[in-house]
Amino acid sequence: MTSTAKALKLYYYPHSGPSRIALLTCRYLGLDVQVINVDLGKKEQLSEEFVKINPQHVVPTLDDNGFVLWESRTIAQYLVETYAPESSLYPKNDTKKRALVNQRLHFDCGTLHWKVRHCAHPLLFFGETVIPESAKQGIRDVCALMEVFLKNDEYFAGHEITLADISIYCTLSSIVHTGADIKPYPLLSAWYKKMEKLPGWAENEEGCKLYAQRMWDKMTEPY
Repeated sequence: MTSTAKALKLYYYPHSGPSRIALLTCRYLGLDVQVINVDLGKKEQLSEEFVKINPQHVVPTLDDNGFVLWESRTIAQYLVETYAPESSLYPKNDTKKRALVNQRLHFDCGTLHWKVRHCAHPLLFFGETVIPESAKQGIRDVCALMEVFLKNDEYFAGHEITLADISIYCTLSSIVHTGADIKPYPLLSAWYKKMEKLPGWAENEEGCKLYAQRMWDKMTEPY
């Protein structure tokens, strides 16, 4: 792990979609953050130094001048509430809009993320070399559902970008780079294209490419 001195520190691994959720929230808000790479491949998350910071030894982890927080979507919510409380990224005064953002964040964490894991984890951790058709169908099913979410809205929680979009984008982009095809879903594809304007987009791209390469290194046939 490498570091320089700043008050706001983000412990981060670029392959990790959740890490990129926290990073892109920082970038969107224009926060001055020290990004500290924790190489999970080298098991740096298990170092004595990092376990003292986070006993669950997971990334992303935020250290805000001694206040330590983990879980990516919680970090994103905290950053907006602390540093940009009036931002429409996480609506403060409209409880219905905020609830919709929360629902989509839970959808990303509990549904989309798990569909991606079903594709990735057997290859990355259990010696499999092919993504099963059932896992690919799970991605198609969740993309079809997201197409419905976008039927009446430009973004996932209304007509402007929120944390829901940052979160879903960072998760979805990993599996798209691996080979999942979202072209059959025109609304989702149009939304995905708009996300290229996000601050931090290039950093997300870099992380997705690293993630995809890890997958390809294990696969004996294309996605």
